[in-house]
Amino acid sequence: MDFSPIIQQVYGALWYLIPLAILAGVLKSPWFKGITGEFLVNTAARLFLPKDEYRLIKDVTLQTDDGTTQIDHIIVSRYGVFVIETKNMKGWIFGSANQKTWTQKIYKHTHKFQNPLHQNYKHVKTLETLLNIPASAIHSLVVFVGDSTFKTELPENVVYAGGYIRYIKARREVILSQAAVDTMTAQIEQLRLQRGFTTNRQHVKHLRQKKAPSPPAAPAVVPSVTASTTPQSQKQCPKCGGTMVPRTARKGQNAGNQFWGCATYPACRGVVKHP
Repeated sequence: MDFSPIIQQVYGALWYLIPLAILAGVLKSPWFKGITGEFLVNTAARLFLPKDEYRLIKDVTLQTDDGTTQIDHIIVSRYGVFVIETKNMKGWIFGSANQKTWTQKIYKHTHKFQNPLHQNYKHVKTLETLLNIPASAIHSLVVFVGDSTFKTELPENVVYAGGYIRYIKARREVILSQAAVDTMTAQIEQLRLQRGFTTNRQHVKHLRQKKAPSPPAAPAVVPSVTASTTPQSQKQCPKCGGTMVPRTARKGQNAGNQFWGCATYPACRGVVKHP
C-alpha cells in the first residue's frame, strides 16, 4: 500500500506546526533570553538616563590575561562606572553574596548557576586595571529580568529590572570629572574587541575551556625510609629506567603482598616482584 498520499495530506494540514516548533525552541533558548534581557536594560537606560550624564556601552568583550571577558552593559558617568550583569530568569531565586552558586527553582526542577556577583567581579577587576581607576569608582550591579522572585535577602546591588535605574540615580556623589568620563568612554571603545560572530565564538570557546575538568594529577609517591630504599639498594625500572619504590598490593589474589613499582606511576606501570 502506498502511504505517500496520506503523508502528503498530513503534512499539508500540519506543516505550519514545524515553524511554530522552531520558533518555540528559539524563544526558550538561553541565547534569546540573553538578547531579550539586554534589550530591556538598554531600553530602560535610553529612556530614563540622560545621555549627557550617562554613557551607555553595551555588549563589550575585552581581552584579559587568560582569554576574554564579556560585559553586558557599562554605564560611564561622573558618579562612577556601572558594570551591569543581566540575568533573564524565571522562578524562585535563592542565594547570598558569598555563595559560589545560586539556585533557581521552577516547581520541582532545581538548577544551580554561578553567583552573578562573582561573575561580575572579573568584569569589574578587568575595567579597574584597563582604565587605571580605584575600585571605589566602579559599581557592580546585577539585574534580573523575567518572571523571577528573590526568596532570600540579596545585596542592594542585585535588583529587578526596574530597580537598576533607581540604584544608579541614587548615586549622586561626583567621583569623576567630565573629562575623565569622556576619556574612559573612548578607552573602552578602543579596547573592546570587534563585535561579531568570530568574537562571540572565541569567547564561548574560552568559557568551555575554563569549565573543562583538569586531568587528575599523578599521585605523589613517598617511599618508605627503610634499608631497602637506600641509594645502594634502589632498583631500576625495567621499562623506563626510573627509580622503583616499594608498594603493597591492595586488591586481587596478591592483596597484602609487597612489590616494586615505578615511581612515575601512572605514567609508567613497571613492576618487579619483591624478593
